[in-house]
Amino acid sequence: MKVYSFITGAILLLTGCKSSESMNKNAKNITMFTIGDSTMANKVKPDENPERGWVQVLAPFFNDNVTIRNHAVNGRSTKSFRELGHWKNVIDSIKPGNYLLIQFGHNDGKETDPARYTNPQTSYRYNLINYIEEARAKGAIPIMLSSIARRKFNKEGVLLDAHGNYTLVARLVAQEMNVPFIDMQYLTENLEMKYGPEGSAKLHLHYAKGEDPYYPDGIDDNTHLSILGATEVAKLFVEDLKRQNIPLAKYLK
Repeated sequence: MKVYSFITGAILLLTGCKSSESMNKNAKNITMFTIGDSTMANKVKPDENPERGWVQVLAPFFNDNVTIRNHAVNGRSTKSFRELGHWKNVIDSIKPGNYLLIQFGHNDGKETDPARYTNPQTSYRYNLINYIEEARAKGAIPIMLSSIARRKFNKEGVLLDAHGNYTLVARLVAQEMNVPFIDMQYLTENLEMKYGPEGSAKLHLHYAKGEDPYYPDGIDDNTHLSILGATEVAKLFVEDLKRQNIPLAKYLK
């Protein structure tokens, strides 16, 4: 009986492995489009440049059935992304069954820049709705994300909000439009606090003069991400995909 049980178990194990391999081979190939700002965007000269957008380091978390087309651009808001022609490139390419990740907010709050600023309660809200509706009209599946936190600690060590109503409006639009919502601001606030007021500098771009050849004069940037920071943020996104059981999670390794 013991021999029989062992053989039966081995057969079931092998069958399960082959079934899993077969399912992976037969899985549907999809493309994930991402639109947003510099915190997501691919950075130039990655062999020299220590800055990364978090989507730039996302591909290794997914299996070979997923192609990521990162259309995020430095400095863009929901308004300028469309008006400067970036959205046309996306909507002309997107196909049924593709995913669209939407993450704006950092530059929508630029109150002194009419080319980028949007009122969170009005134009920002409608811009997000338009992206969702146009993507769905092409058969795509949108996912809404709030902006990642800035490293903005006060002298008492309290991490302060940097996005005002933009995060709330993104959440409300996702609810109204029945779109999955990943609160990246909340997740990254927890990340910043975990590293602490001093340690969180490693998540961003902090180099003294002469410390890094790409920034010979040094840099003190609390918004954009280092390789460590981008990787940590990508992990948070992946973990929340799984936690919420969003269908895109089935393509994770």
